[in-house]
Amino acid sequence: MSESTSESARTAVDSVVDAVRGLVNEGINRRVVVRDSKDDVVLEVPLALGLVAAFAAPVATTIGAGVALVGKCGIKLENRPAPAGQPATPAEAGQA
Repeated sequence: MSESTSESARTAVDSVVDAVRGLVNEGINRRVVVRDSKDDVVLEVPLALGLVAAFAAPVATTIGAGVALVGKCGIKLENRPAPAGQPATPAEAGQA
């Protein structure tokens, strides 16, 4: 009975690790882009870095987002094209 329990726990841990890897990969492949009213890029950072900054300094992040919106800047999430030789999504990596 302990064999079955340890095997199911290992399977659960593997699925959580795969899910975290997929989220990290998507966070790296997506970026936060702030553009001004003339559509020039003011700031461009990976989504993962933006999330780390938001958790590390939530007040500064809120003030920065407010200033960007008052200054008529647009904040968008964009997908970065995958580098050649790498699948676009983690799901495609499993199909190969």
